[in-house]
Amino acid sequence: MNEIRVLCVENHPESMTVLRSMLAGNGYCVLSAISGREALDLLEANPIDGVLLETDLPDASGASVRAHMKRIKPDVPVLMFSGISSQTPFLLSFFFRYLQHPAHPDRTYDDLYT
Repeated sequence: MNEIRVLCVENHPESMTVLRSMLAGNGYCVLSAISGREALDLLEANPIDGVLLETDLPDASGASVRAHMKRIKPDVPVLMFSGISSQTPFLLSFFFRYLQHPAHPDRTYDDLYT
């Protein structure tokens, strides 16, 4: 069985540690990026099955990074997430689904693949 490869884009080290641990502990192969540019480079260079993308990155908005990702690999699902609850209206105005962390592994899988 092939591992599901998830690109996790999060610029807060503590949150990245939690996400990596949660995903790897559930059998995912995790690639990680701390910036939009790094995420786009990894997406271009690697086979990726899904992306977890923070909305607030140091070098770009999550929305603009997602738009670039969809041009590079339009079939790869991208799930936006934020730890800032005030961003809920923003996220809902652009996207059908989003994830507010901390997240539960089953909810993350369901949101990414359904």
